[in-house]
Amino acid sequence: MNLSECTTLTFDCYGTLIDWETGILTALRPLLSRAGARSGQDVLRDFADHESRQQAATPDMPYSDLLTEVHGQLARHFGVTADVAENRRFGASIGDWPPFPDTAAALAYLKQHFRLVILSNVDRTSFQATNALLGVTFDAIYTAQDIGSYKPDTRNFTYLLDRLAEQGVRREQILHVAQSLFHDHAPANAMGLHSVWIDRRGDACGWGATATPPEGVRYDARFPSLEAFARAHRDD
Repeated sequence: MNLSECTTLTFDCYGTLIDWETGILTALRPLLSRAGARSGQDVLRDFADHESRQQAATPDMPYSDLLTEVHGQLARHFGVTADVAENRRFGASIGDWPPFPDTAAALAYLKQHFRLVILSNVDRTSFQATNALLGVTFDAIYTAQDIGSYKPDTRNFTYLLDRLAEQGVRREQILHVAQSLFHDHAPANAMGLHSVWIDRRGDACGWGATATPPEGVRYDARFPSLEAFARAHRDD
């Protein structure tokens, strides 16, 4: 896609702007200390399996509550007793998950050239805590709680497109920027949206905290970081 035709960047947040894998593993430390040694990649894969199943089963459950449920499931999966207070602390940990080091500066640059919009799988309260870490004012924020479903459900992208159309933004003016091929690029393909893959995991094995994407997922460009994407625009 020609970026000169784009007026609006729509962002996934967790995994793209926020280092959710570090946040998840940090918040799981009390459970993992009880459950015994496990590799971080194995833990993230288990998290992805339980999270994606729970999102499909309860699409209207706020994300902080969903994480609370997933934490209890992981405890049982790891063979230890679930702790109600521990479950709740994990569900409330979203606002503690750190931004990637390049996020704030890259967003500040991109804000000078584009409308910036969030399409996130979290709830409004959790994103409000995160928003304070990102350093910009977004032009619109759409959460799974607003929509009643979780990505990769295409209803989330239909909602996004409908809300932006009400503001005079056409589909061809939108570029979706995201890390997850499963949650974001596959449904963006289905909706005919241009997309940029921020490949935060690089050479790491597997898909980390996201489920395995379907075969044949496409994207218009790939960058290792948001800073690299911003630099490509600056140097164009």
